[in-house]
Amino acid sequence: MTAARSYKSELLDADEIPFQAILLNMQELNTINTLLGGHAITIKGLKQLIGNKKTITVCEIGCGGGDNLAAVFKYCQKNNISVQLIGVDLKPSCIEVAKQHSLLKNNTQFICSDYALVHFNEKPDIIFSSLFCHHFKETQLVQQLQWMKQQSKLGFFINDLHRHWLAYFAIKLLTQLFSRSYLVKNDAPLSVQRGFLQQEWEVIFKQAGMANYNISWQWAFRHLIVCKQLNHSYGSRL
Repeated sequence: MTAARSYKSELLDADEIPFQAILLNMQELNTINTLLGGHAITIKGLKQLIGNKKTITVCEIGCGGGDNLAAVFKYCQKNNISVQLIGVDLKPSCIEVAKQHSLLKNNTQFICSDYALVHFNEKPDIIFSSLFCHHFKETQLVQQLQWMKQQSKLGFFINDLHRHWLAYFAIKLLTQLFSRSYLVKNDAPLSVQRGFLQQEWEVIFKQAGMANYNISWQWAFRHLIVCKQLNHSYGSRL
């Protein structure tokens, strides 16, 4: 079931999905990320790169409904860190949902674009993605890693799925029982099948020409990958 990676397209990758379906999908993904610790993993990645900085710019590619950015904002607000956020997503409907988020109205720049076409006049300190990389083929990810490195000052991190049979059957059962979204019911288990093993990530990073990264396994069946820029020093934080 999960021995080999699936390349089947997810329903969310299609064009012209009704807005209400997108909205329900984003709402349920936020619930899943909250209950299964996805947002907590994002904060772990942020803390490894932020050091002792009190002013920070953070960009998420594939920002979806903006819930990861909201989690970053809440962490920074709690810890007296001034943060400017940037959300990049290809789908106008996702950007529209994200703009409605109450925590993102006054401190977030949204860019509706293919991330690869975005080039910043002032590079963000940190770039990250969450549940985004598994939408791409390995060759595309090599280019994505290189872009994230080129466009960030401090570094980047990735929060994505570990392909595992237990994760597949668990999320399939949970979504069949509790989800009201046809997108989530189809895409959540398929996302696991499209996820990566650690050794596959190591091959992708090698092909991208990067060695200064760390991969850690996180509950529930996620990988957190943090890549620091070598020309910056980092202080400890919290």
